[in-house]
Amino acid sequence: MARNPTATKEKLLDAFDALLDEHGTAGATLDAVAAKAGVSKGGLLYHFGSKAELIKGSLDRLDLLVAEDIEEMKAAGERLHYYYLETSAEVGTPLDRSLIAAGCLALENEEAKAALRKTRETWFNLLKGHLGDADLAMTIQLIGDGMYFNQNFGLSQDEALDHVKRILARLGL
Repeated sequence: MARNPTATKEKLLDAFDALLDEHGTAGATLDAVAAKAGVSKGGLLYHFGSKAELIKGSLDRLDLLVAEDIEEMKAAGERLHYYYLETSAEVGTPLDRSLIAAGCLALENEEAKAALRKTRETWFNLLKGHLGDADLAMTIQLIGDGMYFNQNFGLSQDEALDHVKRILARLGL
């Protein structure tokens, strides 16, 4: 039976991202990643020759997921800002898991900080272009950040998005 190298790489990246979330960078060792993915260490090293390559793979995947999210935002048309807010509180998605992993890495890794900065700038620029107002775009982004934070730490209120939508309607958005 032929092996699927792409599936193995994704399984390794999934394991790496999960370990970062569960144990931080210290717990996301090559041995732990291989074990969690159910792959030999040699198999891991075949796909990612070092922890630095694993980090690069994780950040590359974040870029890909953000690019997909941007396309979905654009497809929302006039509801683009609502799409951004509605998806800000989603947890457990591939993009969410990738953002959490990058956040863990950013505590010690400049490339991860840069990737998160780029992600925020990309979302902001799209919101700004859509809304035609940098202040409003930043406000929407910060509201989304707060919703994301609350959801990830179990602090969210079910009606929070409804409150935000009512305020946006008052503003004619």
